[in-house]
Amino acid sequence: MIQMLFAFAGAAIVVALIPGPSTAVIVRQSVTAGRRAGVAAMLGNETGIVLWGLAAAFGLTALLLASRIAYDTIRVAGAVFLVWMGVRALWSARRRRPVERAGEPGVRAAPVSRWRAYRLGLLTNAANPKAGVFAVSFLPQFVPHGAPVLPVLVALSLVWALIDMVWYLSLIWLAGRAGRALGRPAVRRRLEQLSGVVLVGLGLRLAAESR
Repeated sequence: MIQMLFAFAGAAIVVALIPGPSTAVIVRQSVTAGRRAGVAAMLGNETGIVLWGLAAAFGLTALLLASRIAYDTIRVAGAVFLVWMGVRALWSARRRRPVERAGEPGVRAAPVSRWRAYRLGLLTNAANPKAGVFAVSFLPQFVPHGAPVLPVLVALSLVWALIDMVWYLSLIWLAGRAGRALGRPAVRRRLEQLSGVVLVGLGLRLAAESR
């Protein structure tokens, strides 16, 4: 069991380091709305991971592997959601430009409620069918032979979420440390543009992917 946990932890660390839609959303929230919003988005993402793990434990995510319609429905919905967030970020960056040209010190971003940031993190994770397929194909590999499947899968999901949290907390901390430099209007606009392009790109890639 201990060897299994170490092997799973190592694999989960590698998975956490791979950037994806959740990384883009959490970093954007941290930069544009502050650390608290970033933490809230992260907690939403980890809730999604636990829910996918529970779904895998109960066999629900197997439907994504068995049903092309179910997979494509979630994939298209996720792609639309990511593109929508990307377009909003690009529009926000466009709105900042007249203020900079006028020589004003810039406008502070409107406060983002932690509940809204949490929902963004949760929806981003839930709208990614690859997370569900990954959960149903990845987690069962680390269930020891003869062990009770349901409790072990639930425990692995929690470990996966905790490892993910450690990685994202480090990103949120770095964003907070760079807060002054990132808070200047011109820099914030560029970051909004960059995050918008990344989110739109991730959405289009998800829409174009096959199973």
